[in-house]
Amino acid sequence: MSDTRDSIRQHASTFRDPRWVYQHLTNVLKFYHPTCIDTTYGGYIPQLSDHDGTIYDSRSKLLPATCRLVFNFSVGSMLDGPAWCEQAAEHGLSYLVNQHRDAETGGYAWVMNGRDVEDATRSTYGHAFVLFALASAGTAGIGDVDEYLDEVTETIEEHFWEPDPGLFRSNLDADWNPVSTYRGQNANMHMCEAHLAAYDYTGDEHYLDRAYTIAENLALTLSDRGDGLLWEHYTEDWELDWEYNRDQPGHLFRPWGYQPGHLLEWSKLLVSLSHHRDEEWLVERAVRFFDAAVENGWDDEYGGFVYNFDRDGETIEDDKYYWPLAEGIGATVLLNDATGEERFLDWYDRIWSYAWENVVNRGNGNWYFKLTRENEIHSDIDDSPEVKVGYHQINACYEVLRTAGDVD
Repeated sequence: MSDTRDSIRQHASTFRDPRWVYQHLTNVLKFYHPTCIDTTYGGYIPQLSDHDGTIYDSRSKLLPATCRLVFNFSVGSMLDGPAWCEQAAEHGLSYLVNQHRDAETGGYAWVMNGRDVEDATRSTYGHAFVLFALASAGTAGIGDVDEYLDEVTETIEEHFWEPDPGLFRSNLDADWNPVSTYRGQNANMHMCEAHLAAYDYTGDEHYLDRAYTIAENLALTLSDRGDGLLWEHYTEDWELDWEYNRDQPGHLFRPWGYQPGHLLEWSKLLVSLSHHRDEEWLVERAVRFFDAAVENGWDDEYGGFVYNFDRDGETIEDDKYYWPLAEGIGATVLLNDATGEERFLDWYDRIWSYAWENVVNRGNGNWYFKLTRENEIHSDIDDSPEVKVGYHQINACYEVLRTAGDVD
């Protein structure tokens, strides 16, 4: 049993020290660099073993992985981290706009194999991360991103935005034709995040308006049509689809049920939006989502967040993934800053303590992808199609440092 009061007290002062958080962020970057730098095909090699950092696939390049590593190294540069961060970000940025990007259409391929397109799907989720990466690099003063940022913004608006209901549609093929009628909150959540990043970089109100509209329609209007929480899956007409993947509750990308990790991620985004829009519902809903995530998602016996829970608050899949912990860390510091309630810092300490004792690979600096309920490392962590590049951890540490005032 790892979630103990003594353990939390022992580590709390450490986890709240910005110097320690900065060092942890740097350690995550060092786990990936220089191994992830692909000098053969360009871009990154993100498939590194959670155990020892060895490469298990040197050719596959998933669009979000490319974008997330650009973000990671951009953050490192912004924080005056290791000198190689700027060059590493430029390296990935060049591959993003010259290889993933189709110069004729402005679309970005979902998967590359070396320098060849393996899957040309125009993914909503993927294009959100393109916008996010470009804005992050721009904020760090890395590369000449403005032309590409304007282009991908136009592409997103033209092909993915649905004015009514004011949300983004799902994936398209290389010719911009729909590939399914599915609609989902996950891609829209990352579109919200990306538009906030683009607003931070450009100051263009368009991005803030889009981010707010997404949040209002998903986290307020559609949530109120359901259980007051944020459901994952919708029909083509944006009706709540209570049956989608009910038979696949452990699905890696579209599981049935409520996901504590996404509720925490939305808590963070809603508080961030409240810095720009004086709307009471933003922080109120952020607190509601956070409370639901910890009440229904935290394992009181073994610690950590379960993967998902049903509409009655009962656990569905009890595996523990790394990323909800990182999102919880980011949410707690923002909620504490917004509300002044000490309980959020208590949760900050609790989440960090669990992660440090169970999820952080202290020898290498990375985080293990998935644990069993009893906190044993899953045997399949290096076989997952989900590429783990440290984005969630870097983002969490960056949020802690920004909230503490350690970032300009």
